[in-house]
Amino acid sequence: MDLYNKTSLGCSKLFTQKYSTSFSKAVSLLDISIQDDIYSIYGFVRVADEIVDTFHQYPKQEMLSDLRNEVFRALKTGISTNPIINSFQLVVNKYNIPHELITSFLDSMEMDLEKKAFTSHEYSKYIYGSAEVVGLMCLKVFSNGNESECNNLRKPAQSLGEAFQKVNFLRDVKDDFAERGRVYFPNINFENFADVQKRQIEQDITNDLKQAYLGIKMLPRTAQLGVYVAYLYFKALLSRIKKVKANRILQKRIRVPNWIKFLLMLKARLAFGFRLI
Repeated sequence: MDLYNKTSLGCSKLFTQKYSTSFSKAVSLLDISIQDDIYSIYGFVRVADEIVDTFHQYPKQEMLSDLRNEVFRALKTGISTNPIINSFQLVVNKYNIPHELITSFLDSMEMDLEKKAFTSHEYSKYIYGSAEVVGLMCLKVFSNGNESECNNLRKPAQSLGEAFQKVNFLRDVKDDFAERGRVYFPNINFENFADVQKRQIEQDITNDLKQAYLGIKMLPRTAQLGVYVAYLYFKALLSRIKKVKANRILQKRIRVPNWIKFLLMLKARLAFGFRLI
């Protein structure tokens, strides 16, 4: 079993590295003792995301339902023949991650199959399930299950996940709207997307990032550097998005160049080393 579990964890790590180089670099800056745990959470989240976003020629609803059934069966039995799910259940059971977080996440993924436009209530529900709960899962790992620490950092963790997701929404407008006909932001018509609307969304994200930073300062040292790097990356991405007119983000996907990512990582390492975060 040790070999199978170790191999399952390795599969989640490889999955993360192949699908997100930026995130995997941030994870590599966490303490070695928790890296596999975060890779395992990301691996599961990524599988669900791929089902709804890219498996167009396959029965998505059925596959997502199968994923839901398999993950909860694995959580009960402590094993899965799917290595990504197996590594995820290991982490959930190890840290006693609440199952309702997983349910909320999968519920949001189902919304992607059913919804093209969101009301304010649906938007909040989707953000919570698709992003905030992922932050809360990671927080259980970062705090090693310490409930007092989790409670103190709960709001900042949710704010960080929320900010990351909203930045992704702005970055991916071209793909989500033009190719999938999907509009996450409530009361927004991207056919007449105005700069004033874009600035309102950006200010909302800025407020989330400010709240999140307060939590990053309080994170254990084992988690702080990796999370801070991810924070700086998304903050830089938001900064680049702010410089682009509303009509332009419908035409191109904004990115952060690799050389800037390198400088951000260097900045983070220095701040972490001198305890200036």
